[in-house]
Amino acid sequence: MTSELSADPGRHYDRGGWLVQFTGHILVVCPRCGGRALVLPRPGFPEPKYSYELLILPRRLACQGCGAVADWEPEVREAGLVAANPSGTEDPFFRRPLWLQTRCVGQILWAYNEKHVTELSAYVGATLREHEASPKRAMIPRLPRWLKSSAHRSEVLAGLEALRVLANRSAPADRSEAAYERGDRPQHYGALYFRGGPYRNSS
Repeated sequence: MTSELSADPGRHYDRGGWLVQFTGHILVVCPRCGGRALVLPRPGFPEPKYSYELLILPRRLACQGCGAVADWEPEVREAGLVAANPSGTEDPFFRRPLWLQTRCVGQILWAYNEKHVTELSAYVGATLREHEASPKRAMIPRLPRWLKSSAHRSEVLAGLEALRVLANRSAPADRSEAAYERGDRPQHYGALYFRGGPYRNSS
């Protein structure tokens, strides 16, 4: 878990979780029909023991609307697997625009899925924000200032509610006008490689 959700909605306790924890499934724009597609772990691979293994777990993009299917595997470099880098308004595997995007206070508010929306809502809505010593890639400290600002709380919470509604819609006509490519795809982690292991295709 990224945070400890309290019975007090005004309190949020961040334990330093990474954004990668929300990449188990990602809602994206289908490359064929423009409706909602899902990016999920491909079947036949073992369940990850650690959250960072989600960065190299082979993925499948599938659209229930038009039947589009595509597969992704991590890049092999020097006998190692190059990890994906979750960040920005495109999914880190297929580089498709995220389905959950909306304009908010002159910026783009985005999320991977409903669980991600819930975590962001808990943080933004809290008047008491507590945290442990955060690792370098913890999600909450890396959120943009405009999203964390108490001056924008009501607008951001309204935007997150709009994303929650979008998560339950799937037709091409339901696509947000903000859900388009921006070329803000992240770079690879660089030196972070995983050698061999159960997620590497031996073919």
